[in-house]
Formats: sequence, C-alpha cells, structure tokens
Amino acid sequence: MLPAVYQLPAAVLLLGGGLLACFVGQRLFRVVLGIYGFVTGALIAATIVGPSTTGAPILAMLAGGAIGAVVLILAYFVGVALVGAALGAVIVHLIAAQLAREPHPVAVILGTVVGAVAAMALQRYVIIIATAFGGAWTALVGGITMIGSRAAQVTDGWVLYPLRVPVGHEWMWVGWIVLGGIGAAVQLSNRPRTAKR
Repeated sequence: MLPAVYQLPAAVLLLGGGLLACFVGQRLFRVVLGIYGFVTGALIAATIVGPSTTGAPILAMLAGGAIGAVVLILAYFVGVALVGAALGAVIVHLIAAQLAREPHPVAVILGTVVGAVAAMALQRYVIIIATAFGGAWTALVGGITMIGSRAAQVTDGWVLYPLRVPVGHEWMWVGWIVLGGIGAAVQLSNRPRTAKR
C-alpha cells in the first residue's frame, strides 16, 4: 500500500499523466506507456514492500517503476498483436458456438493471425481509444485524490478498475465516458504525422 505521505505526489502524477494520455496519447504513446508502466510498477512494488518509516518503500517504488516503464515500452508491438490475436480467437469460438460445434484448430490459428494483423493495421485507432479512456480514468482518479476524497486513495483496488467505483462516486462513470469521448475526438481530429518529402 502506498504510504499516505506519497498520496498527493501520486495523485499529481496520475492527473498529469492521465490528461496527457487522454488528449495526446497516440502522438506520445511511448511516453504514455512509460508513465503507465512506472505507475503500475511503483504500485506493485509498494504493495510488496509495504509501508515503513525507512527509505525502503521509496527505493522499491522507484525500482519497480523503472522496471514497469521499460517492460511496457518494450512490449508495445507484442501487446498490440496479442490483443488482436486473442480477439481473433474469440471471434472464431463465437462463430463455432453459433454452429454448435468446436472450432477446427486451423480456423483458430487463422483467426489469431488475422486478428493480430488487423490490430497492427488499425493500431492508431486501438491506441487512440485505449489512451483516451485509460487517460480519462487516470485523470479522474488523480483529480479526486488531489481534492482530498477519502474514497479515492491511489492504491485502492477500484483505481485500476473503472467498472467498480467507490460508493458516492457513481458520477465517475459519466465523467469517464464524457472525458474519454472528448479525448478520443481530439486525438482523431489530429492528423497522423507523415514523413516530409
């Protein structure tokens, strides 16, 4: 668990990183991955080490954050392809279920390959939607933590899981959808960079 003294700096990082991801996540995707990897790694390290009065938790959080940032940045292309492959396999299984039979292994393999290729081809849109809504959620968490909401502690389980909001904060669903939609629209309106000739 994150010690109370680090709640405000963590909230500032979540708010700033969330807004960055929400509105320019596709253009700065590697930076966004680094921020999210750092936050995730630091939270995992803080959970493992636990609060203490020594400097061990902050060192563990910095080390965990650095490892998390490197892992997410390096896993970028593999992650996009794996998401597409999994989606392709799920679609093949859904079609087979409608036909009341098990899918043939060759059909599953073809579905995973097609899904991976499609995800890579449409990665701009996948990244925009993921960063807009992921950033919106992160910014909301950081914002309500900064204003001192006791329900919104950075290490609580709901922080990373937007389908479960704390009691009394049901408005976050609407805020998440609105802010994520605005972020996606802003990112989609920006044309992708093209190489100069």
